[in-house]
Amino acid sequence: MIRGGKSYVSSPPAFSNDGKRLLVCTGNNVSIFSTSTGLQISALEGHTALVTSVIVVPASGPASKILCNCWTASLDGTIRYWDFSVPELIKTVEIQLPIFSMVIPSILSQPEETDSKTVDIFAYVSVQDKKAADNRPKALCGQIRRCNLTTSRMSRKLILKETEKPELLTTSPSGNFLGITNKRKLHIWKVPARNLDSAVSKKITLHHTKTMTVLAFHPTERIVAAGDVTGRILIWRGFGTQKFLVSSGLVNSRSAYDKEEKPGVRDNDDAESCSTWHWHPAGVMFLSFSSDGAYLYSGGKEGVLVVWQLDTGKKKFLPRIGSPLLYFIDSPDPSLSSVSSADNQIHILKMPSMEILRSISGIKPPLSSKEICGGRAGRPAFDHSSGLVALQTENYCIQFYSLFADRGVYEVQVCERNHQPGDEITVIVNLVKLSLDGSMMGTVEVKLPEEGIGGLVCLKFWELDSDDKRFSMSTLIYEPHRDAHISAIAFHPTRHMAVSSSYGGDFKIWVSKDEIKQKSQMSLNSGWMCHAVGTYKNKPMAAAAFSADGSVLAVAAGTAITLWDPDNNVLVAVVGESPTPIVSIRFAGNSDYLLSVSHGSKPRLAVWNMSKLAESWSYRLQVEDVSCPNDSSFFAILALLPESNERTFRGDGIILLFNATDPIPVTSWSVTKAKGGRLAFLKGDLSSLGLEVFEGNPLQTLLVYVNGDHEFVLFDPHGHGKEAREFSITRRDEHSVEETGQYGYASIYGELPEFDLKKTKSSWVSTVPSERPWETIFSGSSHTLPPLTKLCSEFLESLLEKRTALVE
Repeated sequence: MIRGGKSYVSSPPAFSNDGKRLLVCTGNNVSIFSTSTGLQISALEGHTALVTSVIVVPASGPASKILCNCWTASLDGTIRYWDFSVPELIKTVEIQLPIFSMVIPSILSQPEETDSKTVDIFAYVSVQDKKAADNRPKALCGQIRRCNLTTSRMSRKLILKETEKPELLTTSPSGNFLGITNKRKLHIWKVPARNLDSAVSKKITLHHTKTMTVLAFHPTERIVAAGDVTGRILIWRGFGTQKFLVSSGLVNSRSAYDKEEKPGVRDNDDAESCSTWHWHPAGVMFLSFSSDGAYLYSGGKEGVLVVWQLDTGKKKFLPRIGSPLLYFIDSPDPSLSSVSSADNQIHILKMPSMEILRSISGIKPPLSSKEICGGRAGRPAFDHSSGLVALQTENYCIQFYSLFADRGVYEVQVCERNHQPGDEITVIVNLVKLSLDGSMMGTVEVKLPEEGIGGLVCLKFWELDSDDKRFSMSTLIYEPHRDAHISAIAFHPTRHMAVSSSYGGDFKIWVSKDEIKQKSQMSLNSGWMCHAVGTYKNKPMAAAAFSADGSVLAVAAGTAITLWDPDNNVLVAVVGESPTPIVSIRFAGNSDYLLSVSHGSKPRLAVWNMSKLAESWSYRLQVEDVSCPNDSSFFAILALLPESNERTFRGDGIILLFNATDPIPVTSWSVTKAKGGRLAFLKGDLSSLGLEVFEGNPLQTLLVYVNGDHEFVLFDPHGHGKEAREFSITRRDEHSVEETGQYGYASIYGELPEFDLKKTKSSWVSTVPSERPWETIFSGSSHTLPPLTKLCSEFLESLLEKRTALVE
C-alpha cells in the first residue's frame, strides 16, 4: 500500500540546527528532507491528525554538540517530543483540544539545560474549544493558553485571549514577546521572565485601519512589522516602551480587556513611531526579519519574494516563483533559507543571492478554474506504464508526478504566457491526455473570450524525447473544431493516431507523420494532420475511446454511442439510447464490453455487449470516473454517494470493482473527497514498491485513487497477499480528522463497508428484448438495420397484427 500526495505547506517547516535537514509537516506526520538533495530521509509518525507546528530545540554549548530534538503539535490534541535523528518519540503531552498553532518562547531565551536545575518549559498554544461548560456552542471558540511541557500540565483557568477562530501565534527570536493578529488589531504579550503559572500576563494592542494578516518581531530591538490585506507593511518602532498593561489573564475579567483595548488608529498606539511600506498588490502572506535585523523579507499572492532594507526602505526581488508565497524560514546555516509556495513546493534558497538551489515538489493542488469550460478542466491523465500522473497547474504547465516515488519529476510549459498569481483567469489548460505507452501527449488550452469576443481553442500534440525523457511540442492546431470546445482526446493503443471530439457535433481523427510515412512513404513537415472527420446528426460529441486492439472507435453522440472504423471513417453501428447525454465511454479492457456514463437528472452506468450491440446491465449511480486495465475484463468506478448514505459508507464516495460480465461488484472501498477524484490501473513492480509479491510475479496491476485534493492511494485491487492491513490518507483540510480501520481488502478514510447485495439487485436492470420489435426497428439510424430476412419476417408480423386488430 502506497500513500502520497500530502501537502507540504499546511504549516511552516523548520530547519535542523546544522541546516542539513528540513522538518516539514505532512498531514499526520513530520517528513524530514535533506536540504542537499531535496529527498525525504525519514519521518516522525505517531500523531493521529494534522500536525500544525514543528519546533526544533536550539543547540546550546559547543558547536560539536548538535541537538536533534523537536516538539510537534497536532489537531489530535497532543504535543510530542522527539529525537528526530533516530527517529524516536520521547514524550507525549495531552492537551485534549485541537491545537492550531504553538510557540515555545522559553527554549529561545533559555535553551535546554542539562544540569539538575532544569527550568520548566512553557508552550503557548492556540486551541479550539467549541463548547462552553453547559455544552452550548461558543461564539469565541479560539483560545490562547499556556501549557507546562515539563510537568505535562495546562492551566484550565489561565486564558490569555479568546477569538472567533484559532489564530496563528508568533514569537520573537529572543523569546521575550509573542503576538497574534486579530482583525484590525495586533495583540502582543510580554513573556514573563519567570515562567510560573501564577505570573500575570502583560499585553498591549496595536491598531490599524485594515485587517492584518501576519506579523514578525525584530530579533534584537522593540520593532514589530505587520502586513495587511491590501499589501501594506506597517512597522512599529519602540512598541511597549511606555508600559505593558497588566491584567489577571482570566477571560472573565472583561473590564481589564475593555480598558486596555482603547479605541483609535495608529496614532494612539503604544509605539514611538510607525512607518508604512507598500509594494505588494494584494495581501501580505508572510514577514520575517533577517537574523541580524538589517532586512525584512515579505511575500504575497503575487509570488514575489521582496527583501527590504530596514533603515532605508530599499528593496530587491526574487520574482516569478509562480505561486502565492506562504512561509519564509531562516536556517541556522546563514547560507540557506526556505520559502514555501501555495503550489505545494518548498524552495531551498542560497543566501544572500536568493538563488533557488533545489525544490521539494509535492503534487500540485487542483485548479481553481476547474469548473470553467463545462466543468471538465483539471482532470489528470496517467502514464500507465511508468506510474506518472500529468496534472494541469495554475501557471499553464503540466506537472509530471511519480506516484511510485511520491515526488515531482518535471514540468512542461504548455502556454508561454506571463503568469501572475491572483490575476483574472484568461487562459486554461483544459485537457491533457497521454497515450498508452506514454510516448505521446495531447493538450487543449482555451483562451476565454472577453465580453464575448476573442475566444480561442488550441490543440497541441507532444512527443517524448527518447534521450532526456521530456515532452516537446510537435504540432499546434488553432480552432480544430471551428469555435467549439474540445470535449475529449483519445489515443490509438498501438499506432500514432488520435481522435478529438467536440461539443460542436463532430470528431476528427489525427495521424502523425510517422504513421503516414509507414503507409505512403510521404514526407511531411508538420507533425500531425487531420485524417478524417465524422459527425452524427449534428449531436454534441462528449467522449471518445478506442477498443483494446484499436479496430473500433466509439464516440458518444448525445444519448447514443456511435461505433466507427477509424481507418476508413465508416459508421459501423449505433447503440444506445441513454435517458440522459453520455459524458464518458470506455472499453472494458480486451473484453467485448463497452462502458458508458451519463450524468444529469438520471445518472447511469451502463455496460454494453458489443457482440450483441445491446445493453447487458446498468446501475443508477452518479459516476465520477471509470478506469479499465488493458489486459482483462475488470473495471473500477468511482461513484458519488448521496448525503443520506455518507454515514453508512463512512465517506462521500465509493469505489466498486466489477467484472464486465457480472453486475455484482467484486469488492468495494469507501472514500472521501470523491468529487473531482480519479481512478487508474497502473503496472508496478510490487517488490520495488514494498508490496508483497503474489505467485512469484512482481509486475502486477495496481489501482490508484486520486481524490479531489490530489492525495492518492496505490494498492492491489484484488487483495493478493497480506492486503488486509490498516491504512489511511491524511486530509489537507486542517479542520477534519482522519479515520482509520481494520478491514478485509482496503479502505480509504474509513472502515470497509459490506456491499449490500439487496440494494444492488434492485438498482441494476438487464436489457430484455422487446416483444414488439417492429415498433422500434425503424427508430434508429439506417446503418443499424438488421438483415433483410429478419426485417421481412418482423414486418410481416406487424401486418398480421394490424389485420387482426381490424377484424376485431
